[in-house]
Amino acid sequence: GLDHKAAAEAYRQRREMQLVERHALGPAAPLTFAEAALTYLQSGGEARFLGPILEAMGPDALLRDIDATHVNRLALALYPDAAPATINRQLITPIAAVYASASDQGLAPPRRFTRRKEPPGRLRWLPPEEAEALIRAADPRTRRLILFLLGTGCRPIEAFELDAADLHLDTCEAWIWRSKTDTPRMVQFPRRVRAALQDAPAEGAVFRTPKGVPYLTRTGSGGQAAAAFNAARTAAGLDPSVTPYTLRHTWATWFYAATKDFGGLMDLGGWSRADTANRYRKIAPANLATRLRPYGWQFGTNPTQENPARPIFKMI
Repeated sequence: GLDHKAAAEAYRQRREMQLVERHALGPAAPLTFAEAALTYLQSGGEARFLGPILEAMGPDALLRDIDATHVNRLALALYPDAAPATINRQLITPIAAVYASASDQGLAPPRRFTRRKEPPGRLRWLPPEEAEALIRAADPRTRRLILFLLGTGCRPIEAFELDAADLHLDTCEAWIWRSKTDTPRMVQFPRRVRAALQDAPAEGAVFRTPKGVPYLTRTGSGGQAAAAFNAARTAAGLDPSVTPYTLRHTWATWFYAATKDFGGLMDLGGWSRADTANRYRKIAPANLATRLRPYGWQFGTNPTQENPARPIFKMI
């Protein structure tokens, strides 16, 4: 497929050398990153973010040549202005996963990929007074979504994919069948959220756009609700650091302050790693649980009981 005979000859010699090397040293020596990525995907690996990496590397990049220098060049080419967290998530993590998969199969020697140092995690969460201002300022559709996110800690895309059949208002629960970690879970919400969802659609998507149609649930679809959320945030007098994802940080902080149940935090939040859950749980004043109660934010007890007596957490 090359236009010049000299380039074709050089390519032929390179491929010939790779074939000889594979015959002499086994399949690991000339394995390309693209071949390793295909095997990784066929084994159930995550395809997200791999496309740009494969396109930038080309089909002939050898797996054994992918080192820190190669990763740095890719970072400059693909994400020149990105934050360390973005480079870690969208470049280093998928490359490391493909390499580790090949290494586990004996196709490459073990290798570590050093991740960029990230600044401290987001500290923003909403005290109940700010949350109430946001709720009051939102239009009815956005208000229901905000209440659900505050009461469950769900990610926005999880709320967008919630079907009416999986919403159990009688028990104040919702079944999240697909999450970022692909681990289904049952979440609980306070009775205040149940009251807000009483007029939710009886079938199909629970949360919908102002036009009454379901949100598109593609990667990054949380931005579909951004305009309405930002309008409510501005009207509430909150700063731009408050995003829909801030509500997940807020739920984790509220839940732990009210229950001191770290296992429940991990189960209901859908986290498999304690350090991840710990980043969402912020340091809060000792009176936070007391300040939450007047607004109807009660966590860690059976939300269907008027005077709940004890926690009902169980393994999910």
